[in-house]
Amino acid sequence: SITALPAGVGGKVLQVVHATHNSEATSSSSSFSDTGLTATITPSSSSNKVLVIVNQNGLEKDNSDIKMQAKLVRASTDLGNFIGDETLNTSTSNRTDIGGTGFSYLDSPNTSGSAVTYKTQFRNVNGSGNVAVQNGSSVSSITLMEIAVWL
Repeated sequence: SITALPAGVGGKVLQVVHATHNSEATSSSSSFSDTGLTATITPSSSSNKVLVIVNQNGLEKDNSDIKMQAKLVRASTDLGNFIGDETLNTSTSNRTDIGGTGFSYLDSPNTSGSAVTYKTQFRNVNGSGNVAVQNGSSVSSITLMEIAVWL
């Protein structure tokens, strides 16, 4: 689906928060766990939007035909999968470095003056073997931009 500002509505970037993370995280669990990539922003108005841009790098799967899934989370709210549960599947039992993926999301956190934390989480869909992010100290990044909205 497409999310856009309504016709006649303008926007201006009020603040930018940028964070990186390069510590490898691995998982053999089918439950979601943190990748370590996180950033916090404090919107100045509850009507403002937050544009989230994620580059999740160093995706890797180990020694079996494993599927990886990853998602963007605000506090405890799931905002969407950016690696679906049927993607990054390979038809080989060999260790495979998959590379990285990008994702952007326009959020409406509906808060003013309170810190809002965004993070990415991942899981091993199969629950066996290992999947990894930031493999080999690959650098992942997250950028948050508060967008002022006015009529």
